[in-house]
Amino acid sequence: MGPMMRLFLGLGALVLILGAVALGLPAHVTVARSVVINAPEYAIFPYLNSPRRYASWSSRAARDPNMKVTYSGPQEGKGAKISWESENPSIGIGSMEIVNSEQPKSVELMANFNGLDGTGDFDLAPAGSGSKVTWSFGYPTGSSPFKRWKALMVDGFIGAEYEAGLQKLKARVEEDRRPTARPAAVVPPQAVPAPVAGQQGHTVVKQAPAQAAPAAAPAGSAAPQRR
Repeated sequence: MGPMMRLFLGLGALVLILGAVALGLPAHVTVARSVVINAPEYAIFPYLNSPRRYASWSSRAARDPNMKVTYSGPQEGKGAKISWESENPSIGIGSMEIVNSEQPKSVELMANFNGLDGTGDFDLAPAGSGSKVTWSFGYPTGSSPFKRWKALMVDGFIGAEYEAGLQKLKARVEEDRRPTARPAAVVPPQAVPAPVAGQQGHTVVKQAPAQAAPAAAPAGSAAPQRR
C-alpha cells in the first residue's frame, strides 16, 4: 500500500471518528448571560425593544466606531431590525430582528452572528429592588456534524460580547436614571445684629441725668427770715 493510499485511509478514518463523536454532541446550544440593574423592568424595556437604542450600550459600537450600521422596519417592537458590517474580524457581519415583544417582560429576536443563525431573547424579571436582565442566544445544529462541532465554540465567541454588552446596559440605564438636579443648599439663618446708638436709620434719644433732691434741713434750725 502506497503512502498516498495510507493518507487517504487515515483521513477517512478521522472523518468517521469525528462524525461518530458529533452524534453525541448536543443538537441545540444556548448561550446566556445575566445582570441585575438597579431599575424597574418598565424602565429597562425601551432600551431592548428598539434596535436604534442598541448603539448606546452595545459593546460592538465601542470596539469599532467605524462599523456600518443599518436600521430597517419600525422604530421599535416587532419587525424592527439592525444590521452591521465591520472590518474587525471579531465583529464581522450580522443582524438582529425583533420577532415578538411583551412589555415589559421579554423581547424575542432572530439573530445572525458571522454566519451563526439562531434565536435571541431578552428576558426581564424582578430582582430585589431592581431587575434581572438575561440575554440568550440559541443555536440549533440539527444533525449536521459540522454545526455540532461549531456549536462548541459559540459560548466563547458570543458569551464575552454578551457580558460586556449587559454591563454597558446596566451603566447606561442607571446613569440615565440618576437625578441631575442637585438639592438646594440650606443656609442657616443669621442672627440680626442689635442696633448701635447713632447708627444711620436709628433715632437716638438722650436723657438728662436725674438731679438729686435737696437735702432736708437739720432739726432745730430756723428758716431764714426775710427783711
